Amino acid sequence: MSEEECGCRGGEERAHGFLAWSAYRAYNELLREKIKKRFEAEEGPWMDQVAEQLVQLVNARWEGGRKGEVQERAILAKLDELWSQ
Repeated sequence: MSEEECGCRGGEERAHGFLAWSAYRAYNELLREKIKKRFEAEEGPWMDQVAEQLVQLVNARWEGGRKGEVQERAILAKLDELWSQ
C-alpha cells in the first residue's frame, strides 16, 4: 500500500493513516456481509432454485446427444420462468 492509499505521511501520521485505512476496510467488509445476509434472507430460496437448474443444465450438456438436448431445452424453460418471477 502506498502512502497516498493509506492517507499517511510519516511517523505517527503513518500509524494513524494505516489504522484509519484498516477501520475503513473493516467497515466495508461488515457492510458487505450484512448485504449478503440480507440477500440470502430475501433471495436465497429463489437463488437456490436457479443454482439447481444451472447444475442440471451443465450436467445435461455433459451428457450430450439427443437426450441432453431435450433436457437442456426443458431446463432453459425453467430458468426463463425463474428469471421472470
